[in-house]
Parts: sequence; C-alpha cells; structure tokens
Amino acid sequence: MTVKTLPALLDKMWQDYIAINPLAKKISDLLVGEGEKILNDHIALRTFNHPRVGVDVMAKPFIEAGYKYSGDYHFPEKKLYAKHYEHPDHTLPKIFISELKLEEFSPELRKTVNSLVDQIPAGAENAYDFVSTGRPWKVTTKIYQDLMKESDYAAWVSAFGYRPNHFTVFINELKKYSDILVLNDHLKAQGFKLNASGGEVKGSKEVCLEQSSTLANNIEVTFDDGKLTIPACYYEFAKRYPMKNGQLYQGFVAASADKIFESTSKGQ
Repeated sequence: MTVKTLPALLDKMWQDYIAINPLAKKISDLLVGEGEKILNDHIALRTFNHPRVGVDVMAKPFIEAGYKYSGDYHFPEKKLYAKHYEHPDHTLPKIFISELKLEEFSPELRKTVNSLVDQIPAGAENAYDFVSTGRPWKVTTKIYQDLMKESDYAAWVSAFGYRPNHFTVFINELKKYSDILVLNDHLKAQGFKLNASGGEVKGSKEVCLEQSSTLANNIEVTFDDGKLTIPACYYEFAKRYPMKNGQLYQGFVAASADKIFESTSKGQ
C-alpha cells in the first residue's frame, strides 16, 4: 500500500524497521513498560550517490512535508557523504541520509551498483514512499559478498534496499535513563549487545552529543540464488546537550557517526 502523508510514511518506516529488527521493538516495549516515553531523535537512511537515488532524491518526501536541510557531513574513511533535515515541529524525528561516494571505489563496484540502480522501474524513485519500499532490484549472494569485500555499506544497501537503517531513542526525554551510561548498563543487563567500536559511548558533553547503539541483529535474507544470514538494522540512543547559546544541539558529530555506521559491520 502506497502512502502519501508524512505520518503514514513515518509509521510505515517504523513498522518495516521493527519487522526486520524486532530487538528495537523489544527495547521500546521494555522502556515504555517502565513508564518511559519514547521520542524518536532521528531516522537514518542509506543510498548511493547515483543521480536517480542520491541524498537529494531520498529527501524529497521530507522536504515536501516541511523538513529543511540543516547540515552536511563527510566520512573520508567510509567514503560517505550525508545530510540531515529537521522539521519545525521538533517532536518529529530528524532525517539523516547518507550516500556512498561511488567515484571513490573500484570500477567493478561502480559497475555493480549501476546495474542494480538500472533495475529500478522508471520513475519508481519519485514515489512518495520510495524510501520505505525495500529492495527494488534482483541481487545474488555473490554480488552481496563481492560488494562486502569493498564496503559493508554497499553490501547492506544491495541486500535491504530502501528502508530505515536505524531509529534513535532521544535519551533527553527519558526519566530513569536520562544518563547514557545508566541506559547502556540497563540494556546490557537485559542481554542486548552494544556496538563497542570506538567505545560504547560515541561523542561527549563537550561536543554536545553522546550516542550509543545496539549491534545490528543478524537475519536470514533471501537473495535471488539462495539465502544468507547477515547484519540488518540496529537501534540507536542519543543524548543532546545545550550549546554555548543555551539551545540544544540538533546536529551530528561526524567522528561519532563514523563509528555508529559500524553497528552493521560483520567484524563485531
């Protein structure tokens, strides 16, 4: 079912996300069951810097719904570029969209990605809910594994297509767990595994943002020639601090996000 309003799109994205990342629903239910209110800080989307599916294309439905471009970020090591968007209604999640810089990869990877994008039906990327339609191409386990050799980000997009990579709990709205270390300890005590790359807490009060995340859960994905069990999605947690002007920082810290990306890396 296609959707044409922002609330319907955000709901569709959440339902799709928890279908492949049930851990997020478990954590959300756990916190709500303890009397907490969950406000979503941001939703992250992944894509390629191909003219048909780049960041600006992915951002269209959000811009239409009143979101505004609010900052951009560079990740030289991961060969990524990203932008984030905010809505005047701060109860709505920020949207963080990253894209893989294809020109910085091998001719083989570029050829593979172009062949995937070429399979998207003409104009499909203009649908209001394209960002939540899943995988729009055929892909084999070999293609996934070949992409993985160069970029687990590219492999992830090839396998999962267009859907949220993660949602994020806004820690500031929590009562018992408004300290990121207390929240992390609580989640670990409940058996959830956290991304330890660069330390469990990325960022600091000094940069006005602390982040942590679960490791992506492994799920069985059906490809066109078989199945593989691979990392899917993760749940993030963000604590924001006031800047010198007293306003709460709303942006992102590239050095921290760089490590958060590794929540889907097989190495962990």
